Amino acid sequence: MEFPIYQVDALGVMATAPGNDVDFVCRFFAPRTGTPEDPATGSAYCTLAPYWAKRLGRSALRARQLSERGGEVFCESLNDRVTVAGRAVVYLEGRITI
Repeated sequence: MEFPIYQVDALGVMATAPGNDVDFVCRFFAPRTGTPEDPATGSAYCTLAPYWAKRLGRSALRARQLSERGGEVFCESLNDRVTVAGRAVVYLEGRITI
């Protein structure tokens, strides 16, 4: 039985698994926000890094987003903080005035 992701009552869906040449892999889908699949979701690693750090028993991790464009992410789970690093693509520039 198939259940399309766009029918899930959530803004986004993350899928993760152990990686072969990295600590873990991830995909992120958000069709209800107009993003069928996000090519590289840095914010997702703020949730995934603590999970995998606990599971693997170490804080510094290397991950890969398995979208078509993909991305390699270096993250570290530090108590109540997560650092995320990798190559980035500028997709928006602007100024907010309050």
